[in-house]
Amino acid sequence: MEVSLFRFKCMLAASGLIALFMALGIIALVTRPVNAGLLPAGADQLVQAVAGPTDNAACQACHSVAGKTMQFASGDTVSVSISQAAFNASVHTNLTCITCHNNILSYPHPAFSAQDKRDYTLQYKDTCKECHPDMSNQVQDSVHSQALASGNKNAPVCSDCHNPHTQTRLKDEKVVLLPAARAQIPLTCNKCHRTIFNEYATSVYGKGVLEDNNPDVPTCTTCHGVHNIANPTTAAFRNISIQLCASCHTNKLVMDKYNLSTQVLNTYVADFHGTTVTLFARQSPSEMSNKPVCYDCHGIHIIAMVNDPQNGLEIKQNLLAACKRCHPDANTNFPDAWMSHYIPSPKHYPLVYYVNLFYQYFIPLVLGSMALYIFTDIFHGVTVQRRQRQVEISGSEGQSE
Repeated sequence: MEVSLFRFKCMLAASGLIALFMALGIIALVTRPVNAGLLPAGADQLVQAVAGPTDNAACQACHSVAGKTMQFASGDTVSVSISQAAFNASVHTNLTCITCHNNILSYPHPAFSAQDKRDYTLQYKDTCKECHPDMSNQVQDSVHSQALASGNKNAPVCSDCHNPHTQTRLKDEKVVLLPAARAQIPLTCNKCHRTIFNEYATSVYGKGVLEDNNPDVPTCTTCHGVHNIANPTTAAFRNISIQLCASCHTNKLVMDKYNLSTQVLNTYVADFHGTTVTLFARQSPSEMSNKPVCYDCHGIHIIAMVNDPQNGLEIKQNLLAACKRCHPDANTNFPDAWMSHYIPSPKHYPLVYYVNLFYQYFIPLVLGSMALYIFTDIFHGVTVQRRQRQVEISGSEGQSE
């Protein structure tokens, strides 16, 4: 009797354990996340149902799987697969995922409030300033941030230019931009500025950067800045564009490599156009000058070599076409009045050179002769007056005797 009672208790306990395991299994199936079937083997030991992961291993267990996407209410999808090799090679490799994704601290992840892919990106737009406050402050004054503040959701934010999961180091120990990073700049700008990129890519500058990765050739950020990008359509930008071009074209160390003159700024400022623009910029810096600056003649993004048959300004018909933009009545001989940034010499504009040389001697000779004549006349007058006084003194002494 006692044995039967003992067996009954054992069977009852076993039935209770079986029921408990079945209940736990049903709960696990009901609460299992949709993407759980994509987890790699062993990931269930890394994923924590309540407490969030303390390092990147748990996150990478899911997100290193290729082809994973997330869909928004709008139908947009975004890849959530992160290459572990690319992330390990990035500048952020020492950061944990929750450093930036600090709103995702558990698994299953909380529901996202973003309605589409762009909203999701914009939710993280202020994340970078936690580590990069100086750059973030610079961006606030840029034309991109102004566009975003005015309601343009497509205006770029940090992650549009710098992929946080793959961004490699940009500068070396001397804070000099690395060649690979420099060559990537136009391609980054191309994401939004496709038409401008196509023009730049065919220019002498674009070829120098994209094909030769020449560090002497300006890239987009050389002229527009990096984070504090100003609006290039303003009067202020137009007025300072001369100094912007001169920052490279007056650099003798660089220009000598390519046999280019460093006198372009001096010759421009010395002529009518440059003198007018310079004075106007000083007196009215906030107003747009209607006189030509460098890019009015040479182009903005499609700048060509001066001897280029189609656009080079050494070709007379190309120069005439540039002049006609402001002087529609200009005839064939009109461009001859401009010396093409050359300083007169026996080789370039010899007539102007010899006329200048003549006046360099003629004017001092004439003015010197006039000064000598005036000086001798004054000296003669003083001498005559002195002699007359001596005669008068002598005559008065004779009469007194």
